[in-house]
Amino acid sequence: MAWRIEGTYFENCNCNMVCPCSTSGLSAPADYDRCRVVLAFHVASGQVDDVDVSGLTVAVVADTPPLMSEGGWRMGLFMDEAASPEQAESLGAVFSGQRGGPMEGLGPLVGEMLGLEVARIEYVDDGRTHRVRIGDAIDLEVEDFVSPLDATGKGIRVSGVGFPADTLAAGTATRSRVNAFGLEFENEGKNAFSAPFSWAA
Repeated sequence: MAWRIEGTYFENCNCNMVCPCSTSGLSAPADYDRCRVVLAFHVASGQVDDVDVSGLTVAVVADTPPLMSEGGWRMGLFMDEAASPEQAESLGAVFSGQRGGPMEGLGPLVGEMLGLEVARIEYVDDGRTHRVRIGDAIDLEVEDFVSPLDATGKGIRVSGVGFPADTLAAGTATRSRVNAFGLEFENEGKNAFSAPFSWAA
C-alpha cells in the first residue's frame, strides 16, 4: 500500500545563517565541529495505508559530524502523544525510512538511534514564525528572514535543496532550548529553515 503526507516543517541547527549542510546536499561541512539540529514536521493531512495521520506532529533530533554525508549520525525521534498506537506505528515507519520516501535516504547515515519518546507536542506555524514545544525537552521558535530592504516582503528562499522540500525559507531561531536523548544545546540566533512539504511513496 502507498502512503502520502503533507504539511509544514521547520528546523534549527547550530550553523550560522545559511547552513552549508542543507544547501550543499550534505556535501559541505557544517560551520562547527558537530551539527546539532531539530526538525519538526506537522502533518496537516496524510494517509499511511488505511490509517489517517492528519493533525499529528513528529520531531527529529540529531547530532552529526560536520560533514553529514560521512554518516555516524546520532538521532532520536519524538512522537505526538495525540497519536493512537496505529497512527504512531504508521508515522514511525515513515519517519524511520522503513516505508521508503525521503527519510529512507538518510537511513544509512544514522549510526546510533538514541530512542523514541512519546510526548505532548505543541506546534504553531504562523506564516513567518514557527514554534514547537515538546514536553520539557524542546522549546523552539524560528522566524523566516526578511531584509528591511526587501520591498516584496517575501524573504530569502533557497531552491534546489530537495530535502525535506525543494525550496526552503531561510531564517534564524529567536528561541532554542533542547535537552533530549542525552543531548543538551541552545541554538538561539542560529540557522533555521522552514517550508511546506509533501512526501509520498
